[in-house]
Amino acid sequence: QVQLVESGGGSVQAGGSLTLSCVVSEYRYSSYCMGWFRQAPGQEREAVAAIDSDGSTSYADSAKGRFTISHANAKNKITLYLQMNNLKPGDTAMYYCAAERAFTCYSGSWPSSGGMEYWGKGTLVTITS
Repeated sequence: QVQLVESGGGSVQAGGSLTLSCVVSEYRYSSYCMGWFRQAPGQEREAVAAIDSDGSTSYADSAKGRFTISHANAKNKITLYLQMNNLKPGDTAMYYCAAERAFTCYSGSWPSSGGMEYWGKGTLVTITS
């Protein structure tokens, strides 16, 4: 069964940086779209960034220029990263990684979260001013 486990969240001051990681295990399909979503209290879940198995990336406007998504593939394990720089209080949220069996993110459901098939439990990011 596919499992996603996030880590790397924490509390940092505005202007600081964090790197989130997501270990995806037992993903045995040849292609994927994997992404980061976030949800702040009282807000809807929103897309942040995504990457497909070919390495093509996509970013929400709020993430462009500040966040970088990347991945590392190993046998039966994929690690997804989100490098976040120049963090702002508005970035405070629970961050989730998710995966979908798709040839590319553009051919899949991204940036909608509804089509993502596999989800982690999230890691909390808190940005203080």
